[in-house]
Amino acid sequence: MAKKRKSRGTRRPAAASPPAEPAEPREPAAGGYSRSRAKNEAARAALEPLAPGERPTAVTVGAIVAALLAVANLIAVVAGWDGAAGEDDRARALAGSILVAGLLFVVAWGMWHARYWAVLGMQTLLALTLIASALGLVTASSAGGAILLVAILAAAGTLFWFMVKAMARIQMPERPTRAR
Repeated sequence: MAKKRKSRGTRRPAAASPPAEPAEPREPAAGGYSRSRAKNEAARAALEPLAPGERPTAVTVGAIVAALLAVANLIAVVAGWDGAAGEDDRARALAGSILVAGLLFVVAWGMWHARYWAVLGMQTLLALTLIASALGLVTASSAGGAILLVAILAAAGTLFWFMVKAMARIQMPERPTRAR
C-alpha cells in the first residue's frame, strides 16, 4: 500500500469569499417561540410563592408516600424478604434495603418541611421508578404483573406531574453571593 506524501511549503490559497454582510436583527415570528415564551411568562407570573408554613398538596402526598414506602421496606427487611437474593447476597440485600429506607425517610422529612432539594430528589426517584416500570412492562410475563406495572406507572406519573408545579411554587432559594 502506497503512502501519501504531504508536500511541505506548498499551500493552496483559500478561495476568496465575499465578505459577509452583517445580518439585520429580525423580529421573532408571530408564532412558535415567542408564543410559547409568552405562555411561560404568564404561567410564572400566575405562580404564588408559598406562605410560611404552607405545603402544596402534591408535596404532602409525596411525603406520605415516601414515608409509607420506607416503612414498607423496613417491614420487608424484618420479615426476612430479600427479593431474589441468594445466600451470598443476603447481607448486600439487607444493606441496600436499609439504605433505600433511610433515603426515603430523609426525602419524606424534607418534603414534609417543603424543601426544594427533597422535592427534586423525590422527582428523581419517581422518574427512575417510571423508567424501571416501563422497562418491566416490556418484559411482563403475566397479566397480573402487567396490571401492577401499569398501576405503578399511573400513580408515579400522576404524582410526578403534580409535583412539577409544586416545585415551581417552592422555588429554589437564591445562592448566597460572596461580597468582595
